[in-house]
Amino acid sequence: MFKGFYNLTSGMLTQQRNLNVVANNLTNVSTAGYKESRYLASTFDDVMYNSVGNKKKEYTEIGRQSYIRANDEIYISYAQGIPEPTDIPLDFAIYGEGFFAIQGDGGTVYTRAGSFSLDEEGYLCLPGQGRVLDSMGQTIYLGTDKITADEHGNIYTEEDKNFLGQLGVYEFDDVEQLEYNDEGMFVGGNGTAADNPTVYWKYLERSNTDMIRQMTAMLTSQRSLQSAAQVTKMYDEVMGHAASDVGRM
Repeated sequence: MFKGFYNLTSGMLTQQRNLNVVANNLTNVSTAGYKESRYLASTFDDVMYNSVGNKKKEYTEIGRQSYIRANDEIYISYAQGIPEPTDIPLDFAIYGEGFFAIQGDGGTVYTRAGSFSLDEEGYLCLPGQGRVLDSMGQTIYLGTDKITADEHGNIYTEEDKNFLGQLGVYEFDDVEQLEYNDEGMFVGGNGTAADNPTVYWKYLERSNTDMIRQMTAMLTSQRSLQSAAQVTKMYDEVMGHAASDVGRM
């Protein structure tokens, strides 16, 4: 009889975690370059198998049934977002694979958000994060926002077309090694500069979050969470009768 509590409790925890991920997606639906996250869960015994298994992936059964679901991972969808024109000279959007590299205080971070500006010294930067790197891993000095750019991220002065630098677009052999940090940047890997990237000037990549799907997922999780909570109350009443009435018999 007590086994039902395990199922209900793990179900409520799973739905709450999923709601947290969905809420974050909806919050960032208007954030340039944001990539949608998805919550994945597995049974507790599967998590234990991965923890105690050997290199040959030969696992020993640790129980006949699992009544608890455990956090597995947060999957990030790297699907292309829609490039949206802004007519702002320091806005750029990557079309295809790759990330802009930003030299931050704690090292290099990566992003798909190309809403750049100039810092006080005239370097191209991402506000609040650091300076943008070129394909050689160097910062890019512009000194002005009177620029023009081609489809490969090469930046020139607007009047005399002097070359100022090329935006670095960095690719990864295994993009799954990247993780979001607390500031919405990607960290955890060393990228390689792409040879011939496609970069849209005066565009920003919109979030790839599907609002309708996220709203549907939110409603589904809320209903599941409410149902589990209601059934938990019923279980509590049944256990109360079992402890009082059956005990007297």
